[in-house]
This record gives sequence, C-alpha cells and structure tokens, in this order.
Amino acid sequence: MMKELNSISGYKYDHAELNTSHSHLVPALLGILDNLGRPAESLRLMDLGCGNGSVTELLRKRGHPVVGIDPSEDGIKAAKAKYPHLTVERGSAYDELSKTYGKFDIVVSLEVVEHVYSPREYANTVYDLLVPGGIAIISTPYHGYLKNLALAITGKWDRHFTALWDHGHIKFWSMPTLTTLLEEKGFRDIHYVRTGRIPALAKSMIACARK
Repeated sequence: MMKELNSISGYKYDHAELNTSHSHLVPALLGILDNLGRPAESLRLMDLGCGNGSVTELLRKRGHPVVGIDPSEDGIKAAKAKYPHLTVERGSAYDELSKTYGKFDIVVSLEVVEHVYSPREYANTVYDLLVPGGIAIISTPYHGYLKNLALAITGKWDRHFTALWDHGHIKFWSMPTLTTLLEEKGFRDIHYVRTGRIPALAKSMIACARK
C-alpha cells in the first residue's frame, strides 16, 4: 500500500509552505468560498491532495473544519511537523475515504486531477465525499485553443507536458473534457474560474460543481 501511494504522488516535499502556484490559486479559491455566503465554521472541508498541508492550514485559519489527505509520505510528514494541530493523513482518491472521514460540504482538490491515472475513480470519490448539495472545487492547468497555439508557436510543448517527470502530469484537461467527467458522475451547475494571466492564456482553471 505504501509503495502504491508513493508511486502515484509525483511530488517530493521538503517544506510546508505555499508554493508559487498558490499565488493565483488561493485568492480564487477564497473568493469562491466567500461567495457561498456561509460562515466558515459551518462548512466542513476536505482538502483532497493536500500535499504539504499549507492550503489545509490556511483553510483551518479561516475557521473551516478541514481534513487533508495526500499520498505523499514527504508531504504528510512535513504537514504534521509544521502543523501538528491539523488532521492530515496519507491516502488517495482511490480509497473509500468517506467510510473513514464521513461527508463534507466542500471538497477542495487543487492541481490533482491531472496526476490521476483513473479519473472516473477520482470523480466517484469526490462525489461520494460530498453531502447532497455539496460542492467540488477542482483546479487543473488550463488548456484552450489560444493557449495551446501559443505553446506550440513558442516551442514550449515539451516543458509544458513534463514528459520526463515520473508520475507527473498525465492528463491534460480542457473545460469540455472536465465537464464531461463531472457530468458523467452526476455533478450539476458546473462553472469555471480561470486564474493566472489573462483568461485566454490562464495558468489554471477551477471547476465548481454541485452534487
């Protein structure tokens, strides 16, 4: 089990701080949560793919009851060392997480779905973790025609697709394909927020979907 978890994590962590991608993802995430118009303490969250726990801690500081799950041994070790008060544990979207941790009002999963070998299993787990009416907030690198064209023209395909990164980005989602994945599972009211750069060249997109 531990070998399997190591093989799907794709990340090594030597600290428990926010990284550069969080500079555009976190403000968008917090804006989405604020727009729900509910007190933080009334929204139980799971941070699925919590990495080093830095976003999990940020959510806790806002008042959310939150649980973090990640397959990375390094990430969870770093999170437990820096944030011993957090509930963060090793696991993955291939586990039956709701049996262990119950149901949540919101599942946050930032920059995870592009690493997932079996996206329908991932979608099943996210759906199962949510209460009826609960919301999935899922971010992934943005792909659209103009951005893909810009990558091709500037010769940055190889760098973007990270072919030499073991267990790195293995799925490259567009809004239509991610919408199809979520709709297949039964999610509704799906909409997107693009983050980083101008929308046509966005770094990431965040899908918001209701169970």
